[in-house]
Amino acid sequence: MANILWSLLGILSGAFIAIQAPINTQLARGLGMPVAAAAISFLAGAVVLSVITFLTVRAQGVELDWRAPAPWTFLAGGALGAIYVTSSIFLIPRIGAAALMAFLVAGQLLAGMLVDRVGFLGVAVREISMGRLAGAAMLLAGALLIKLY
Repeated sequence: MANILWSLLGILSGAFIAIQAPINTQLARGLGMPVAAAAISFLAGAVVLSVITFLTVRAQGVELDWRAPAPWTFLAGGALGAIYVTSSIFLIPRIGAAALMAFLVAGQLLAGMLVDRVGFLGVAVREISMGRLAGAAMLLAGALLIKLY
Protein backbone atom coordinates (compact mmCIF):
# COMPACT_ATOMS: atom_id res chain seq x y z
CA MET A 1 0.00 0.00 0.00
CA ALA A 2 2.81 2.39 0.86
CA ASN A 3 4.42 1.81 -2.55
CA ILE A 4 1.19 2.87 -4.24
CA LEU A 5 1.03 6.04 -2.15
CA TRP A 6 4.68 6.91 -2.93
CA SER A 7 4.04 6.29 -6.62
CA LEU A 8 0.98 8.55 -6.56
CA LEU A 9 3.00 11.24 -4.81
CA GLY A 10 5.58 10.98 -7.60
CA ILE A 11 2.85 11.38 -10.21
CA LEU A 12 1.41 14.37 -8.33
CA SER A 13 4.86 15.97 -8.14
CA GLY A 14 5.28 15.49 -11.87
CA ALA A 15 1.89 17.13 -12.44
CA PHE A 16 3.01 20.08 -10.34
CA ILE A 17 6.07 20.48 -12.58
CA ALA A 18 3.82 20.50 -15.65
CA ILE A 19 1.64 23.19 -14.06
CA GLN A 20 4.56 25.22 -12.71
CA ALA A 21 6.20 25.73 -16.11
CA PRO A 22 3.30 27.62 -17.77
CA ILE A 23 2.71 29.62 -14.58
CA ASN A 24 6.34 30.75 -14.60
CA THR A 25 6.15 31.46 -18.33
CA GLN A 26 3.08 33.66 -17.79
CA LEU A 27 4.95 35.47 -15.03
CA ALA A 28 7.88 36.00 -17.42
CA ARG A 29 5.54 37.48 -20.03
CA GLY A 30 4.10 39.84 -17.44
CA LEU A 31 7.53 40.92 -16.23
CA GLY A 32 9.11 40.91 -19.67
CA MET A 33 12.11 39.10 -18.22
CA PRO A 34 12.34 35.29 -17.92
CA VAL A 35 15.24 35.28 -15.46
CA ALA A 36 13.32 37.60 -13.12
CA ALA A 37 10.36 35.19 -13.27
CA ALA A 38 12.66 32.32 -12.30
CA ALA A 39 14.03 34.39 -9.41
CA ILE A 40 10.53 35.21 -8.16
CA SER A 41 9.56 31.53 -8.46
CA PHE A 42 12.56 30.54 -6.36
CA LEU A 43 11.86 33.30 -3.85
CA ALA A 44 8.28 32.07 -3.42
CA GLY A 45 9.56 28.52 -3.00
CA ALA A 46 12.17 29.67 -0.49
CA VAL A 47 9.53 31.44 1.59
CA VAL A 48 7.26 28.36 1.61
CA LEU A 49 10.16 26.05 2.48
CA SER A 50 11.34 28.41 5.22
CA VAL A 51 7.91 28.36 6.85
CA ILE A 52 7.71 24.55 6.57
CA THR A 53 11.23 24.23 8.02
CA PHE A 54 10.38 26.56 10.90
CA LEU A 55 7.18 24.67 11.72
CA THR A 56 8.87 21.27 11.43
CA VAL A 57 11.78 22.31 13.64
CA ARG A 58 9.38 23.71 16.25
CA ALA A 59 7.14 20.62 16.16
CA GLN A 60 10.04 18.17 16.45
CA GLY A 61 12.11 20.25 18.88
CA VAL A 62 15.17 19.94 16.63
CA GLU A 63 18.00 22.44 16.79
CA LEU A 64 19.64 23.24 13.48
CA ASP A 65 23.29 24.23 13.36
CA TRP A 66 23.25 27.01 10.77
CA ARG A 67 27.02 27.48 11.13
CA ALA A 68 27.89 23.97 9.97
CA PRO A 69 29.90 23.93 6.74
CA ALA A 70 27.85 22.92 3.72
CA PRO A 71 29.23 20.62 1.02
CA TRP A 72 29.24 21.82 -2.58
CA THR A 73 26.16 19.69 -3.29
CA PHE A 74 23.98 22.00 -1.19
CA LEU A 75 24.63 24.83 -3.63
CA ALA A 76 24.67 22.60 -6.72
CA GLY A 77 21.09 21.45 -6.12
CA GLY A 78 19.79 25.01 -6.06
CA ALA A 79 21.87 25.97 -9.08
CA LEU A 80 20.55 23.01 -11.08
CA GLY A 81 17.01 23.91 -10.04
CA ALA A 82 17.54 27.49 -11.21
CA ILE A 83 18.77 26.26 -14.59
CA TYR A 84 15.77 23.93 -14.86
CA VAL A 85 13.21 26.63 -14.05
CA THR A 86 14.81 29.23 -16.31
CA SER A 87 15.13 26.75 -19.19
CA SER A 88 11.50 25.74 -18.79
CA ILE A 89 10.40 29.37 -18.97
CA PHE A 90 12.34 29.82 -22.22
CA LEU A 91 11.19 26.52 -23.75
CA ILE A 92 7.42 26.54 -23.04
CA PRO A 93 6.59 29.18 -25.68
CA ARG A 94 8.94 27.56 -28.18
CA ILE A 95 8.06 23.86 -27.95
CA GLY A 96 4.89 23.73 -25.81
CA ALA A 97 4.11 22.24 -22.42
CA ALA A 98 3.61 18.62 -23.51
CA ALA A 99 6.86 18.44 -25.48
CA LEU A 100 8.76 20.14 -22.66
CA MET A 101 7.41 17.68 -20.11
CA ALA A 102 8.23 14.74 -22.40
CA PHE A 103 11.82 15.91 -22.88
CA LEU A 104 12.18 16.68 -19.17
CA VAL A 105 11.06 13.19 -18.22
CA ALA A 106 13.37 11.67 -20.85
CA GLY A 107 16.28 13.73 -19.51
CA GLN A 108 15.44 12.76 -15.93
CA LEU A 109 15.34 9.10 -16.87
CA LEU A 110 18.65 9.19 -18.72
CA ALA A 111 20.35 11.10 -15.90
CA GLY A 112 18.74 8.81 -13.32
CA MET A 113 20.10 5.75 -15.08
CA LEU A 114 23.57 7.28 -15.06
CA VAL A 115 23.25 8.20 -11.37
CA ASP A 116 22.16 4.61 -10.62
CA ARG A 117 24.98 3.14 -12.71
CA VAL A 118 27.81 5.04 -11.01
CA GLY A 119 26.25 5.25 -7.54
CA PHE A 120 26.51 9.05 -7.53
CA LEU A 121 26.44 10.51 -3.99
CA GLY A 122 25.74 7.17 -2.34
CA VAL A 123 22.80 6.08 -4.50
CA ALA A 124 22.58 2.29 -4.72
CA VAL A 125 24.33 1.03 -7.84
CA ARG A 126 22.03 -0.50 -10.45
CA GLU A 127 23.21 -1.87 -13.75
CA ILE A 128 21.92 -0.50 -17.04
CA SER A 129 20.08 -3.52 -18.41
CA MET A 130 18.68 -4.06 -21.87
CA GLY A 131 15.21 -3.53 -20.43
CA ARG A 132 16.20 -0.16 -19.01
CA LEU A 133 17.85 0.86 -22.28
CA ALA A 134 14.76 -0.20 -24.24
CA GLY A 135 12.51 1.74 -21.86
CA ALA A 136 14.68 4.85 -22.16
CA ALA A 137 14.71 4.54 -25.95
CA MET A 138 10.93 4.23 -26.04
CA LEU A 139 10.51 7.21 -23.75
CA LEU A 140 12.84 9.32 -25.88
CA ALA A 141 11.01 8.16 -29.04
CA GLY A 142 7.72 9.12 -27.39
CA ALA A 143 9.08 12.57 -26.54
CA LEU A 144 10.14 13.06 -30.15
CA LEU A 145 6.71 11.94 -31.40
CA ILE A 146 5.02 14.43 -29.07
CA LYS A 147 7.20 17.24 -30.38
CA LEU A 148 7.19 16.34 -34.07
CA TYR A 149 3.56 15.28 -34.55
